[in-house]
Amino acid sequence: MSKNSTNSFISLIVGLVVGGIIGILFAPDKGNNTRDRLNFRLNRYKRKLEDLLEDIMDEKDSIESDAKTKSKKVVNDAKSKAEKLLKDVDGILSKIKEN
Repeated sequence: MSKNSTNSFISLIVGLVVGGIIGILFAPDKGNNTRDRLNFRLNRYKRKLEDLLEDIMDEKDSIESDAKTKSKKVVNDAKSKAEKLLKDVDGILSKIKEN
């Protein structure tokens, strides 16, 4: 996720939570019932947010792992090509010395 979309998503979640709290606080119900419902909903949102954060972290680890694998492959390819070039240069130098 990009930084803007992450910030937008977090803003949306915060707005929903704050709006829900305000709506519940002004609802015509007993305080006990309101607090119980609020507690239930906040716990549910907390679990969903924890799951979302866990998914994001797993995806981040996967992306980092994939990037490391690809970068190692690029480095190894470059190293083998450089070694081949060095051998070619050594061959050319030895031919020049023979002449």
